[in-house]
Amino acid sequence: MSDSRNLLRTQQFPAVLLLVAAALGLLLANTAAFEPIDAVLGFHISIPGTEIDLSVAHWISDGLLAIFFFVVAMELQYELTRGELSSLHKALQPAIAAAGGVLVPILVYLMIAGGGETSTGWPIPTATDIAFALGVLAVFGKGLPPAVRVFLLALAILDDIIGIIFIAVLFAHDLNWLYLLLAVVGVAVFGVLSRMLPEKNSWIIGACMVVVGVLVWALVLSSGIHATIAGVMLGLAMAQSPAMPTRHALEPWVNGAILPIFAFAAAFVVIPAVSPAELSPAFFGIAVALPLGKIVGITLFGLVAMRIGLKGKKPALTITDLLAAGALGGIGFTVSLLLANLAFADNPGVRDQAILGVLVGSLIALVLSGIIVSLRAAWHRRNTAVNS
Repeated sequence: MSDSRNLLRTQQFPAVLLLVAAALGLLLANTAAFEPIDAVLGFHISIPGTEIDLSVAHWISDGLLAIFFFVVAMELQYELTRGELSSLHKALQPAIAAAGGVLVPILVYLMIAGGGETSTGWPIPTATDIAFALGVLAVFGKGLPPAVRVFLLALAILDDIIGIIFIAVLFAHDLNWLYLLLAVVGVAVFGVLSRMLPEKNSWIIGACMVVVGVLVWALVLSSGIHATIAGVMLGLAMAQSPAMPTRHALEPWVNGAILPIFAFAAAFVVIPAVSPAELSPAFFGIAVALPLGKIVGITLFGLVAMRIGLKGKKPALTITDLLAAGALGGIGFTVSLLLANLAFADNPGVRDQAILGVLVGSLIALVLSGIIVSLRAAWHRRNTAVNS
């Protein structure tokens, strides 16, 4: 059991598991298995005595994925307070590169699909899947300097922050301010309880935190803001000392169950029986903006960032290292799939094609990044051998 949990904490295996789950979802959606699986995903489950009534698919994207964002937020808190983003000096360069990795994909998308019903999809290609990106880096990047991983990690974390802001601001609807205020109060209570955990009877406090966390999730869901934001709020509010052990305990469940289930459900779309010319502009906008927009944006803005504050010193990363980071940044996957579902929630036809665009764009970026990272890592290994 411990071996399987350790495997799920590696960077390579969860990325492979995600890819397999998404491929399986796409495959089964286009076979005779579509109708029974679609019926399960569309089946509604309600909580008696409340207004909460969600389909299984929404329980996955709104419920299970909130746990994923809870884990992400705990890592964000650590990086912002003690890690790679804990000072302006550390955060400035990846922040500039991340800005390019957001702005250029938006521009590319709008150039291709900025008109009519597809215009709302511009946030989709802005995301980077940190698990996938670091997984590819771990598989192909042996020999790369630590600066590349640190840069990519900070870049992906900042992308997560931007994605969270998009979800919270752009996709809120019919806000209920009372529920939102009560949710904020609940988050404060959760934070206070987390700071009492080292005391005796911590299991009682932990049980109270679970109850408060579920209530916060229900209040955020009912407030009109996407329920995953509850996970973000709770993760950021949790005290650092119990946050890291909690993250460590949840990581195998998130990597081994929650994310693969979400990937399967999100990729469960029927491939339209049309010619390429008849595909929605949203498909092409995302499929191009993820790999191309990320590479161009991160590389160009990264070059500018690398020259800020150097004072005659040699840049920590070369343009080839930045190309590798940019290609890895184009693997949007998890957050991009969620954004696709949110951006086109009222237009299932475009939504399905947008999801296909995420899968195609992320796959292109995955292949490109694997090639570039492999070549760059081989160069660094040769260079190290010559100089040693």
